[in-house]
Amino acid sequence: MAGAGMKDIKRRIKSVESTRQITKAMELVASSKMRRAKERAERTQPQFRLLYETISDIASRNRDLSSTYVRARKQDHACVIVIAGDRGLAGGYNSNVFKTADALLQGLPSAIVVPIGKKAVEFYGKRKYEILDDMQMSVDELGMAQVFKLADRLCRRYKSGRFDSLYVVYTKFISALTQEPATVQIFPISAIGETSSKKSEILYEPSAEAVFEAIVPQYLAGLLNGAIAESYASEQAARRNAMESATDNADEMIEQLGLKYNRARQGAITQEITEIVAGAQAAQ
Repeated sequence: MAGAGMKDIKRRIKSVESTRQITKAMELVASSKMRRAKERAERTQPQFRLLYETISDIASRNRDLSSTYVRARKQDHACVIVIAGDRGLAGGYNSNVFKTADALLQGLPSAIVVPIGKKAVEFYGKRKYEILDDMQMSVDELGMAQVFKLADRLCRRYKSGRFDSLYVVYTKFISALTQEPATVQIFPISAIGETSSKKSEILYEPSAEAVFEAIVPQYLAGLLNGAIAESYASEQAARRNAMESATDNADEMIEQLGLKYNRARQGAITQEITEIVAGAQAAQ
């Protein structure tokens, strides 16, 4: 009986060790991907900052700007871009994004969704929301070309009145240990930052409004590219943390099973010694 119990424990230890090897490998892969994604997110900042400063400069100097992108609307119909991950095993990463998006969607009179990431496409494909566009590609594979095409389509649809406001829900990368879901309203453009005196000296040709109309799609593409990069870095960080926790739990389980195996082995040895001594005494 003791031998059978020891075999079961040994089999369990071997199974947990195999699982630990997988979780440790996934942790290392996620760490490598997270570093690359963080670098990608940092590379998107200069371009976006320049576009944002230009838009802010034009809007702050032209308070009577009649662009469709700044004009207030009734907000009857919204479009929500939801950026999630491609796979699971990332703790609460995907569920936190969907909770944040659902809280926004429930507060809107009417909404259509643009899911980005395989999990987002799968999640909203089963819901009642209308899908405007879906990005079937992996988040990691989305390049600037695809993002620019999406941004251009969204801008044309916004100008045509297909929707009255545009939001993006993504995960903000704060650190390797902390990631927070965030909601940003993109259209209509209302929050304009302060501009520097140097920026205010720029002359725009053929006109400030024409330049504004031309760079808004690029501004949207830059914002989406940054949000996608941050979300991907956050997904890898969340997966790394989840796999690190799973590896630690496996180590603890292996240690406990090892103690249990040693106790069973000692019990079996003690029982054998007792049987030998009892047999010797009976033979006398």
